[in-house]
Amino acid sequence: MASGLEAAAAKLLNFAEPLDVALLDATVAAFYGASTNDERGSAEAILRKFQEQPDAWTRVDAILETSKNQQSKFFGLQVLESVIKTRWGALPDEQREVLKTYISNLIIKLSTDEVAFRRERVFLNKLNLVLVDILKQDWPHKWPTFIPDIVGASHTNAGLCENSMAILRLLSEEVFDFSDSLTAAKTRELKSSFNDQFAQVHELCLAVLNGNAARDLVRATLATLHAFLSWVPLGYIFESNVVDVLLRLLPQPALRNLALQCLTEVGALSVGPEYTPRFQAMFHQFCLLLAPMLPPQVDIAAAYASGGDDDQAFVQNLAMFFTSFLKTHIMALEGSEELQADLLAALDYLVGISYVDDDEVFKTCLDYWNYFVPEVYSFVCTTAGNETAQFAFGGMPISAAAMRRKLYGPLLSKLRALMIARMAKPEEVIVVEDENGNIVRETMKDTDVLARYKTMHETLVYLSHLDHEDTERQMLENLRLQQINGANWGWSALNRLCWAIGSISGSMVEDQENRFLVTVIRDLLNLTEITRGKDNKAVIASNIMYVVGQYPRFLRNHWKFLKTVVNKLFEFMHETHPGVQDMACETFLKIVSKCKKKFVVQQVGETEPFISELLTGLTATIQDLETHQIHMFYEAVGAMIAADPDAGRREEYLVRLMGPPNVTWHQILAQAKQDVEVLKQGEVIRNLQTVLQTNVSVCSSLGPSFTPQLNIIYLDMLAVYKMYSELISVAISTGGPYAAKTSTVKLMRSVKKVTLRLIEAFVERAEDLAGLASQHVPALMDPVLGDYARNTPDARDAEVLSLFAMLINRLKDGMRLEVPRIFEAVFEPTLQMITKNFEDYPEHRLQFFGLLRAITNHCFSTLFTMTPEQLKLVIDSIVWAFRHTERNIADTGLNLLQEMLAMFAQSNFATQFYQSYYLQLLREIFAVMTDTFHKPGFKLQARILHHLFCIVGTEVIKGPLWDASQPGNFSSNPEFVQHYVTNLLSTSFPNLRATQVQATVLGMMELKEFTTFKQHLRDFLVQANQFADQNNADLYADEVAAAREAEQKKMAAIPGMVNPHKLEEPTIDAL
Repeated sequence: MASGLEAAAAKLLNFAEPLDVALLDATVAAFYGASTNDERGSAEAILRKFQEQPDAWTRVDAILETSKNQQSKFFGLQVLESVIKTRWGALPDEQREVLKTYISNLIIKLSTDEVAFRRERVFLNKLNLVLVDILKQDWPHKWPTFIPDIVGASHTNAGLCENSMAILRLLSEEVFDFSDSLTAAKTRELKSSFNDQFAQVHELCLAVLNGNAARDLVRATLATLHAFLSWVPLGYIFESNVVDVLLRLLPQPALRNLALQCLTEVGALSVGPEYTPRFQAMFHQFCLLLAPMLPPQVDIAAAYASGGDDDQAFVQNLAMFFTSFLKTHIMALEGSEELQADLLAALDYLVGISYVDDDEVFKTCLDYWNYFVPEVYSFVCTTAGNETAQFAFGGMPISAAAMRRKLYGPLLSKLRALMIARMAKPEEVIVVEDENGNIVRETMKDTDVLARYKTMHETLVYLSHLDHEDTERQMLENLRLQQINGANWGWSALNRLCWAIGSISGSMVEDQENRFLVTVIRDLLNLTEITRGKDNKAVIASNIMYVVGQYPRFLRNHWKFLKTVVNKLFEFMHETHPGVQDMACETFLKIVSKCKKKFVVQQVGETEPFISELLTGLTATIQDLETHQIHMFYEAVGAMIAADPDAGRREEYLVRLMGPPNVTWHQILAQAKQDVEVLKQGEVIRNLQTVLQTNVSVCSSLGPSFTPQLNIIYLDMLAVYKMYSELISVAISTGGPYAAKTSTVKLMRSVKKVTLRLIEAFVERAEDLAGLASQHVPALMDPVLGDYARNTPDARDAEVLSLFAMLINRLKDGMRLEVPRIFEAVFEPTLQMITKNFEDYPEHRLQFFGLLRAITNHCFSTLFTMTPEQLKLVIDSIVWAFRHTERNIADTGLNLLQEMLAMFAQSNFATQFYQSYYLQLLREIFAVMTDTFHKPGFKLQARILHHLFCIVGTEVIKGPLWDASQPGNFSSNPEFVQHYVTNLLSTSFPNLRATQVQATVLGMMELKEFTTFKQHLRDFLVQANQFADQNNADLYADEVAAAREAEQKKMAAIPGMVNPHKLEEPTIDAL
């Protein structure tokens, strides 16, 4: 088989002989139907080589005309598409005309044959795309008659007309919707040409829609018209009968969706008040036509669920029409008493559609409600607070405020019911119902649901402000219904109700909120009493915890209620149902963060502060919690202790809180003194890790007051760290790389990592920076930094890099003397780990550049003390970072380089730095900007290039950037850089013509405004991907020249901006 494929490759790639189409068909069939991966790979290699041949396009006509394999024909079109997109400008004019004529004739041939037109629809669509690619290159300058040609041909045959509509639609989308592959100048030219010649297209569309054309042709015309309506001049819409035709077609089932999409585009147009009567008449007529199609009493959600695809699409399009039209023209409808009934009917339709069980439909409706309700609220607030004003929001008289609230009152009440019934799940709720109806702990957050909750929360808060009483009444009625229904209540309804109750926290005045919340909690607790079943009780517990966690103001003002809630949470911490303990701990942490001061003050009727009572019963409270839950609990108590203003009490509480973990810690260390082998036992290592993580949790919330506890364990902790480091190194050096994956080594590394996290957490929150620098930093230099340098790569922890970055960020210049030692210990060892490939040690990569960024920003002067070799290593590492395909690493490298360039530009070492690295950085940034892997970094790349091109024209660089010993006579750095970049781009992009390269480089040198410079770069990237046509190049050069001239005029208009030596001398007459 291998020898057969080799023979096939030789024959197919021999362009001196006619193409063996049958052999190509067999190769394509082998690719798509191969029985083995090797066979498929070999066939793919042959096809790729064929496609890469410069003359491959000359074989396309033979493939399309004689191939018996449809996939081969598509392969032929791929070859054609590739040459059009990348090498079109390099082809002679006569060859382009041949190709253009061939594609056009083939399209005409297939379109005019009714049978072929239907049978080859997919193939014809691909041909249309190829023709549009040609048009993007040649129209209008080389094919000025395209629009008259296609319109004229469309009158001769229905099939040809239908296909012409598809071509025009594709061209419109490419020019107006998806123009990223075109330069800004080319896009403007195509738009201008389309606008200038649109009258003929418009006439063709109306001729089809007003005539007795076949249904398929009418559908194609409507689809094409839909693409035009968002950009055509308004006269084509309102000075013709387009809207009337669309309304006439709307009741026809086969055309209603396309007609409705077109009406949506018209309705979304935002134009002057002179067109208001047209929109009013259109909306009224639309509502009259809609009523018999979709009677107002129909349950739209039920109809949608039972309807077919076309019916569902109609509901989706109806939602789009109403939301688009009302966003733009609602004031025009409100202002007419005759149209208010239509407006309210439309809004009722939209409420009905909002209950449809489809995420996209609901999102469309919700986006509108999130626009409409705040607008009504803003209007009411503006007018209510300005009773003497002559005008108000929206240009309506003051009296309209009350009328508007009255007009929308019933609708707003329906919207409150909607938001309550469909409220999305907030992030805090982790007890959910799975697909089998079981109550479980949520394992993954749904970002779409969280975004929906945010929108619904905002909307419901506005609705609550507009009528607190109605909001409260609806919520409490729903809650009472839950109690009345007893065992028949549904989890979903109760959940959504409680999520809605929690979402309006803070929207009511305090007294009303107090009364409301007491009723809600009482009813929920009653529901707990009458409900049976563990799952049911778990759901109610989840809802109680969520609701109380959302009302910290109420809890702060009602100590007894707060204490009751916290004790209830402690009860839930013993409930082993999935998710309940997690949510209890999370809610406890959330409440403490908002009410912490209440727990450290002795309340009325209490014998001691709650924190003291809690610490007394600490062991019993947490005995059923899992390790991660205990850490959450400790974090909450640490936040409580931090709220006590008395340092002595804080230290006392800390001693009591850390008593249990400290006992464990000291017991382990005492055993280790007797027998160090104890520290190698798995259970002991786990206990150490747990104790240290508990310290991290408390430190992160307690902050600087954690110092006494850290001092107790600090030196012992570093000794344990050093010992585990040595054990890990021995294990890896004797057992090889697989030893790093053993459970024992993983456990020991977890202790090291949590040690580093504890120190980093303490550094982050420390206030006594002088004490930190003098007491804690020296002790960790050898155990941590020395260990990192000595260790094998697999035993080095990225947290070391993170810790020292944090130390430098906090102590700033105070770490300056330590930077050389840090550099020596981590720099080369880490670079050796991360520069072998782009995959290994991902955490080390990120943290390494974070450390380098900290040094650059806070200890920049240390870079001046480096040897040239060390500084080159720094620059090379930054270059390596922004070459990385992982976006966060590449962005870190680009940000670091941008900051470093700014720092050096302001230093006395600027000339030396730029002479050493200017050209290297220029080359490297161009390299990543023009490949296909670093597009997300374009803005930062453009910022750096902008800096490099701007600084070369200033006095910052006081020496030549070129090597004076090399041949070449340059009078200035700008002249040299222009020459260098021109050569660089000419060599890298042989497809670009000399005029293009010159215009590109000139623009980069002279465009000082960043926005203009960035657009100039973007246009260059578009051009760099293709062999541009001479006409395009000239147009591009003119565009750059115009931008440059505008920039110069702008500068000249500002006195003192232009160098006086560049100003023209005044004439005698002027004097």
